[in-house]
Amino acid sequence: MAERKRMNDAGCPVARAVDIVGDRWSLLILRDAFDGIARFGDFQTSLGVARNILAGRLKMLVAEGVLAAEPASAGSAYLRYVLTPRGRGLFPLVVALRQWGEDQLFSPGEPHSRLVEKSTGLPVARLVVSNRQGDRVEADALEVVDKPGQR
Repeated sequence: MAERKRMNDAGCPVARAVDIVGDRWSLLILRDAFDGIARFGDFQTSLGVARNILAGRLKMLVAEGVLAAEPASAGSAYLRYVLTPRGRGLFPLVVALRQWGEDQLFSPGEPHSRLVEKSTGLPVARLVVSNRQGDRVEADALEVVDKPGQR
């Protein structure tokens, strides 16, 4: 299979981020890591992914600093995969994907998993994009500037 072209030299933050988390398995591994899954076998059971694919994605996420591999217990040969600060920074992305999926991919009343605050059982607020003053901003009110390679 041909190697995928990496965008790590692109001047676009989205392109660089997609290089790391832009495939199905990486995003689902992150979802599970935020849900507390940490061991290889538990990821495999949850995702139903082939061992070689899971091993490759975990290796890449560790290499990119999104996950850290650490012994499951003192002296254990088994590893736990835990979110690093860089990985925890992806939490808003996972929540945004969840909320988009809830809004766009389920019929009204169709059952699905829900994200709630542990202490209250209440759902989290909708994510919104806001300006520095805290006002909501829509996509048509924004522009990308300082694009490398453009004048």
